[in-house]
Amino acid sequence: MSAEACHEPAIESAQPADAAPRRRVVLVGNPNVGKTTLFNRLTGQNARVGNYPGITVERRSGDLALGDDGVAEVVDVPGAYSLTARSPEEQLAINSTLGIGGFEAPDLVVAVVDAGQLIRNLYLVLQLAELRVPLLVVLNMIDEASEPRPDPAAVAQLFGAPTLATNARSGEGIEALRTEIARCLNEHTDARLDLAYPADLRASLDRVADALPQGWHKNVERDRALALWALTSIDPEDELESVPPALRERCLDVQRDLAGRDLDLEVIGARYAFLDAHADRIFGRTAKHPPKRAGSARLDRVLLHPVFGFLAFVGIMLLMFLALFSWAEPAIALIEAAFGGLAELAKARLPAGVARDFLTDGVIGGVGNVLVFLPQILLLFLFIGLLEDSGYMARVAYLMDRIMRALGLHGRAFVPMLSGFACAVPAILATRTMERRRDRLLTMMVVPLMTCSARLPVYSLIIAALFPDRTLLGFLPLGAVLMVAMYVFSIVMTLLAAAVIGRTVVRGRRVPLILELPPYRVPLLRGVLRMMWERAWVFLKEAGTVILACTIVLWALLSFPRVEPTPAPPAVAVTQPAPSDAAVRATALERSYGGRLGKALEPALEPLGFDWKIGIGLIGAFAAREVFVSTLGVVYGVGAADEDTSPLRQRIKSETRADGTPVHSALTGLSLMVFFALACQCMSTLAVVRRETRSWRWPAFLFAYMTTLAYLASLLVYQGGRWLGLG
Repeated sequence: MSAEACHEPAIESAQPADAAPRRRVVLVGNPNVGKTTLFNRLTGQNARVGNYPGITVERRSGDLALGDDGVAEVVDVPGAYSLTARSPEEQLAINSTLGIGGFEAPDLVVAVVDAGQLIRNLYLVLQLAELRVPLLVVLNMIDEASEPRPDPAAVAQLFGAPTLATNARSGEGIEALRTEIARCLNEHTDARLDLAYPADLRASLDRVADALPQGWHKNVERDRALALWALTSIDPEDELESVPPALRERCLDVQRDLAGRDLDLEVIGARYAFLDAHADRIFGRTAKHPPKRAGSARLDRVLLHPVFGFLAFVGIMLLMFLALFSWAEPAIALIEAAFGGLAELAKARLPAGVARDFLTDGVIGGVGNVLVFLPQILLLFLFIGLLEDSGYMARVAYLMDRIMRALGLHGRAFVPMLSGFACAVPAILATRTMERRRDRLLTMMVVPLMTCSARLPVYSLIIAALFPDRTLLGFLPLGAVLMVAMYVFSIVMTLLAAAVIGRTVVRGRRVPLILELPPYRVPLLRGVLRMMWERAWVFLKEAGTVILACTIVLWALLSFPRVEPTPAPPAVAVTQPAPSDAAVRATALERSYGGRLGKALEPALEPLGFDWKIGIGLIGAFAAREVFVSTLGVVYGVGAADEDTSPLRQRIKSETRADGTPVHSALTGLSLMVFFALACQCMSTLAVVRRETRSWRWPAFLFAYMTTLAYLASLLVYQGGRWLGLG
């Protein structure tokens, strides 16, 4: 992420040329401290939602009315446990708070901390105070702090920053916070804190400070703190692109000089020792860490249990899976019926021709392809919002971390991967619950390998058409066994792909899962519903445009050049029936650019057991995998068809070559199912990956590696089967 890519665009409303520039307030804090709820209270939930340029980390900005002091812009910074920039999110946090890396320096930093987990949260405040930023500390969720509650005055004295207590959920302390923000903006006083680090470390920090860019210098104490940030953030394996090369090289030199010392342990230990030493001042007692709420502790004895916790988790995930897979079906069917009816209405009212086909199949069909995902996306984000707001999502990450760690991921990756059984599009959107960009990327790259609902019609058609109707062991239907086998195959391939890609293409430091287990709370439904709408709107606005464009391109490939039916001579017309509409459509499809492409691909597809007709089906499947079935219906002259259409099954099963041998066999069917299980036959998935990564590089890589993997696996199945005499 270059400095130019990081630069935040101006988002202020138009102002007169002589108007004073709007002041900027940045909200920072750990995840799960109520920062977003506080942001909504301050801005009246009138937020602008987007992404930081160059990286998909959700950002919010809104206007804070300050009465006679005008309006300030409030920017919500990604949640971070510290300012040690070992992920793009943490890098954005420090860039935003210090005004480096192309970001504009804020006029005030509001550090939001969980009053019930105060010592752990004050680590971030300590770093901000060391960096001499204009700071205001907010002890949020003060109602959840155990007695005696922390003293805001003691915190203010310790860090040299004004401190207030709030409860953003109820609105307690919000008006006082508005007043204090206005005062801090007018007085502009920086926080101050100096820790007694060893003398040799301070000398090393001075060496690093000499390499700071000219615009970063402020004073000796701030420069040392910034040098300490750079020294503990820069790693030889992970290059932070917004860090100037000279500063990076100086940090690596100093790190080599300090080889043998655990710098992280020294610095973190010194900071926590400082916080623990002053805990009695903050709480007015000697207990350093307030105990967890009794209700949360009782629930955790069950929900974090190695056996009962997993059973509860499986039950919750099955409920979510049921919602995505079944509950959304009526709404999906309604959307499909509505757009189907709209297309039929357009066909009935408009004259036949290119314009009508473009409107019905291209535009209306394309918009339908976008909106059909909306029910699943809304349900997924409803579940995620409820799980996050209740505090259970942190428990999910904890439970699954041991398993996912072996793949180079952590527990938060499991929920998106499980959601992939319903649809890859909302599953990829669900990766936003993961803090590190590297983890999100890796999860995005493997989620499409999970067997989604769109693959089921393809599997059903192939199994019914090409496999015998028999049982195994006298009671297991072969079709059911094959269906289960495809699900197991997809899970195994997903885990293997994660292990390989995580060690090659998407390499990165394996960071241990560090999270707070927040107390259980009743979710705020209003905030969850607003989050659902915001994220759904972002999908419709950004990914939807790409899906619509791809649908129109695919329609053009399968529709041009136009082939008009040739009227038969009168003499022939008497003895031969006119070709059916299905036969005419099949001929037009065969002669289209898409049909020609299918025939051009046939030599490459033959080693897999596929012919040009399946090639056309693969091209049509890019609109959506299940379109493969209806495309084959057109190719075989059956007309409108689905996986249960008997004529289509019979045509596929009975098709023969010139020598009378069948074109397709059970081995062909197995090869085709393996191909569909692994290939990225879904432009919607590619579109949403493009939208989430802000780059064509990753969807291109996803398409290339999945297609290559599918081809090689299908080739191995078909040719290996023939070598064994099975085909």
